[in-house]
Amino acid sequence: MLPVPWHVIQQHIKYGGRNAEVFDSSASVRVLIFLAFETFRKTYLFRYRHAAPSGPWPWVDFHTDLSSSEPPFRKGEHEWRGYPQELFGNWSPIPVARSEMLTQSARTLRPCVIYCIDVTGEGQFKTREQGLHRVEVSEEKENEFWSKLQEEESIVRKNVRVRALFVDNLSESVLKMLGTKYNIEAFFFSSSTNWIPSRYREEVRHGVGDHITVILPFIRTKKRSLSGMKCNDRKNAIDVMAPLSLHGEHVLLIDLLAVHMIREKNSSTIITYHPPLRDRTTAERLYQVMERAGGSVYWDKIFVASEDPTFFFLVILWYALYAWDESFEVLYNRIKDLEVILNGSDFTAMANINHSLHSLQAHLLQYQALLHDFEKSVAFVMETPNPAMEKSENRATTQELMQRECKNLLFEIDRLHRRCSIFISRLKNAIDLAFATVNIEDSRQTHKLTMATLRDSAVMKLISYLTMVFLPASLTASVFGMNVREIYPGTLETITRYVWVTLLLTLVTTWTVIALQPYSTIHKPGASMWRKAAWPAFFFLRKIIECSKPFWIKVKKTPQENNTSLGPIRRRGCNSSTLMFDDAMFEEDVIGG
Repeated sequence: MLPVPWHVIQQHIKYGGRNAEVFDSSASVRVLIFLAFETFRKTYLFRYRHAAPSGPWPWVDFHTDLSSSEPPFRKGEHEWRGYPQELFGNWSPIPVARSEMLTQSARTLRPCVIYCIDVTGEGQFKTREQGLHRVEVSEEKENEFWSKLQEEESIVRKNVRVRALFVDNLSESVLKMLGTKYNIEAFFFSSSTNWIPSRYREEVRHGVGDHITVILPFIRTKKRSLSGMKCNDRKNAIDVMAPLSLHGEHVLLIDLLAVHMIREKNSSTIITYHPPLRDRTTAERLYQVMERAGGSVYWDKIFVASEDPTFFFLVILWYALYAWDESFEVLYNRIKDLEVILNGSDFTAMANINHSLHSLQAHLLQYQALLHDFEKSVAFVMETPNPAMEKSENRATTQELMQRECKNLLFEIDRLHRRCSIFISRLKNAIDLAFATVNIEDSRQTHKLTMATLRDSAVMKLISYLTMVFLPASLTASVFGMNVREIYPGTLETITRYVWVTLLLTLVTTWTVIALQPYSTIHKPGASMWRKAAWPAFFFLRKIIECSKPFWIKVKKTPQENNTSLGPIRRRGCNSSTLMFDDAMFEEDVIGG
């Protein structure tokens, strides 16, 4: 493999990772650069503070010094290059840099590509003329594209109900031009580039129009490629944002649907953002799907019956629904495979299966949250009528159709919710089955060990019985083998001395063993070494006290048991000091005799 300089990899990472072939045509170098890009690629996190248009200011970090002076900005001198500060003064360079909406826009060597579909006033889907349905915006054509945007209203927007612009490889210049042309709040780009689920409405003008935005992460499936997508494995922590490998030919990954719609009375505009990452939905793909939607007889009737361009917005949301449904179909097959493996009781693979079960459940919990965002987005569209339709003749028909289609979509999302809940329950059952299977196997092994222990105990008991049988004979042989005067006359030792030495050694051994024991019932826990060494004195003292205690209690109780007349007298005079004195004198006379 050819060596790749580090600065080349850094440059490739900086420019988005799409054009590895521009650095070297070698396939091995392209694979190495791609792997380096995937390794250092930033994981997208949901930073909701960058998607709150109702906030009083664009968010910056707490440690940011707001007192530092920023470079002066003069409005009206920058045209589109001054976006977003040219239109929204509080979006100064500091919050723009913190939101990373410009730095995360695509910086590949490929130009930005915009695909376009028009819906005519009669409700027909119309692809623009050859050369206009797909527009490339390179650095050399920026001014030309800006001029086309300026001339669009008077020349192109004739009999166009809604125009959809699907933007691929969104560059910084195209971002600024679109934001300036359509007066798009910068929160759309900050939330889109940061993958933040959000939905909001702005620029509401009754009878004229408004702006609505929906940022919707969703799940889609993709067949595994040979390039090696980074997925969760057992060595890494469970990352619910990373692609989920299903140990087959499919991988589940999080995709993004970012849609901004400018609803106006005469002609509306839809702009979609597509992240410059591998295997995500491209603008070309969504453009092709929307072309096929134009051939639907069912939706064609809706577009003919109503002039509301929001229905096109609703059609785009169906793309996410189809992706969810296909992903759950693949998940269902994976869960079935895991259950088959668990029923086979293959304990060699139990550890990996256990991790797969927990990983699947963690991802499903994340999918539940994304489905909830999907449901909220559809409800947002349903509850946000188009202000440009307030004076329309078919307003009632539009409202009825919008309610019906949004409820149809919500019904499908609810079905996905229920299916996701069933998956979680089945995974919980599978995890319980795995633990129960392991516990049963452990119980079986424990039973085997217990039976082996019982067999060993029986053998030891037999050995003890044999020892007991031979113990008298051994004792007799030991006694008759002693060289003492009583058995062998003429020897120096006697049985008396043998007994004394044996008793002395036994006492010394007993004292040493008990004194050196760390835990014993003879001495208290935590006793010092000197107290342990003097254990015989304390032991026999305690025994003497325990033996004499019943005697002292009996002596103490004897006078009270013989005095049978004090109890009634005391109860009778318990409230009188005179009677208490008399009782004391009477008690003294009785005890004293």
